Amino acid sequence: MAEVGGLAVEHLRVRLAELHQALRGAVARQSEAAALLTRPDLTPFCVTDEQVDALLDRVDAFTEAMTEPPSAPRRDPDSEQHLRRLAASRGVTLPLDALAARYGLSRVEQDAMLLVAAPELDPGYERVYAYVVDNLNRRSPCVELLVTVAAESPADRLALRRTLGSTGTLRRYGLLRAYGETPAEPAQELVLGDGVFEYLMGWGGDVGTLGHDPGEVTHPDSQVASPYLRSERLTKLGQALGAGDLDVVGLWGCPPDSQLDAAQALATAAGRPLRRQTEDLAHDLRTASALGAVLWIQTDGRQARLDEVLTRSNVPLCLTGTNPSRPHGLLAARTYAEVTIPSPGFPERRAMWSSAFPVLPSEALEDFAARYRMSGGELRAVAAVADADARLSGNGHPVTEHVEPAIATVARGRTSGAVQSILPRRTLDDLVLPDAQMRQLTEIASAFRAWPRVAESWGFAHKATAGGVKALFTGEPGTGKTMSAEVVTGILGLELLKVDLAQVVSKWVGETEKNMEEVFQQAEDSHAVLLFDEADALFGKRGEVKHGTDRYANLEVGYLLQRLEASDGLIILTSNLKENIDPAFTRRFHFVVHFPRPGIAERRRLWQLAFPPEAPLAPDVDLETLCRLDMTGAGITSAARTAALSAADGDSPAIGMRHVVRGVSRQFHREARLFRPAELGRYAELLADNGERDA
Repeated sequence: MAEVGGLAVEHLRVRLAELHQALRGAVARQSEAAALLTRPDLTPFCVTDEQVDALLDRVDAFTEAMTEPPSAPRRDPDSEQHLRRLAASRGVTLPLDALAARYGLSRVEQDAMLLVAAPELDPGYERVYAYVVDNLNRRSPCVELLVTVAAESPADRLALRRTLGSTGTLRRYGLLRAYGETPAEPAQELVLGDGVFEYLMGWGGDVGTLGHDPGEVTHPDSQVASPYLRSERLTKLGQALGAGDLDVVGLWGCPPDSQLDAAQALATAAGRPLRRQTEDLAHDLRTASALGAVLWIQTDGRQARLDEVLTRSNVPLCLTGTNPSRPHGLLAARTYAEVTIPSPGFPERRAMWSSAFPVLPSEALEDFAARYRMSGGELRAVAAVADADARLSGNGHPVTEHVEPAIATVARGRTSGAVQSILPRRTLDDLVLPDAQMRQLTEIASAFRAWPRVAESWGFAHKATAGGVKALFTGEPGTGKTMSAEVVTGILGLELLKVDLAQVVSKWVGETEKNMEEVFQQAEDSHAVLLFDEADALFGKRGEVKHGTDRYANLEVGYLLQRLEASDGLIILTSNLKENIDPAFTRRFHFVVHFPRPGIAERRRLWQLAFPPEAPLAPDVDLETLCRLDMTGAGITSAARTAALSAADGDSPAIGMRHVVRGVSRQFHREARLFRPAELGRYAELLADNGERDA
């Protein structure tokens, strides 16, 4: 840091020495101008005839030279180039050079910034500045001073005055701030932005945080193909916008996280830069006009009536929104056209993934494109995270092993209190189901992967009224419905969002629908599988309207029907009884899987899985006897856990049959079922030892 500080100060010394010559020239010109005036003592009070003649000669000379070409940029002095070579040999960049490179500052803009910084080095500059502008009440740097000192010819002065305006780089990024501007005194005084002086002195700071243009829209560095660049209709509208045949274009239908890509594609076709709307619309329009840019206005969340100033402007506009917003006054005053942009289809997503990860095999690219409907911004984030992981692991380029965790980092964790995020840990090997149910679960995963290709590439989306895949799991409690949802999610490599119905269902009219919309949106934003466990409360049968509340309950079911169809994701519902679900929902499920109570073969496998390999299981534990007991998988797991706790509480070195019998007995009691000792055969006597024999 000390080396950077020393070089920074030396660099400022070299540049200020050059500016001192310009200051001396400005002082000399002011002195000459004052010498031409007779009775300068009267200047503050009146203007004499002789002074008017001298001033007219001066302004005549200025206007005559206004049309001359600006001066060529000055060559950097040898001393400054030497400092740059010295800094490069030490592996550092001079702060002023870094600032200029980051914000694209010309040499004259750098000079203007240094003139504003000079009074912080020595207050003597203030009186010099007051002399140059011929006003002792204006000692702070101002536009008039900077133009007088840093610009030589009239053309240079006009160019610099424009550069120092509110739309110029220095003030647009906040590197210089104006104050004291009034209608009677338009020549503003200028100060440095926060942290700029300290950075120039080499005292530290982050160059990227020194300035910020809130309306700037930067093009991403990552080469992820925009899905909208191939849109023929959007390209034609952009070309018409650039040619002036249109001045307002509406891009409707794309979700908020994809609107940036659509707006950039339009601006690219127009051959213009893109700027976004901020809180100061009038300033946005002035800046866009000065830069020849398209002003991007997101209408989602805004009032339908846009500001009237838009109708008086001729700045080209790009309006985007999930739903159209067409203010009548704007459409009547401007030349308008629009296009509805659907979400990127499978071919477009495949192209986006291919551009982001060109080294991945085709099968992996198609799999990612099918599973994840990511926007360009999300995919760029995935590419950046995967690239960083690849560099840390020593690989040259990201491979599939880097992409999967990167997707999880970007997409997961966008949850609220209404849903519980579950990262799947269990696999098909942990499931104990009949072969028919196992095949159905793998079919669900395969269908979800294949649906985007079938729907979009094969055209079945035009024949279907609903997208995505919906599945209903029915069966008694504890038969593995929720666990199966986790396993299917794990096969797909996605996140499982389990809906907390207590947080969703509300007694207030309209609140349930609002909460459900947030849940569906979270699942879509996170590219997650949505699970409604014990969904009878939400998706139950509609009844006859006898009370006012019955009508609202039926409206909730109607909303859920529509939202279920609109979702493109995988949605799983579980219910203890299929008959409890409204038939209107049942016919919308692509898969209905019934989970029966496990048979003897399944129970044997469940008992084997109930005890971890690390658990100290005694040799007397008879699984053949235990598997004859009519228990569900959840009941068996609970009984095994109770047995382990009982053994640990009794300081037993192993989990014996007596502990397991106690666990089974307690589980039957929890389920309010009668447990007959005869079912245990020769182990029935262990119930008496445990004091668990039923009366």
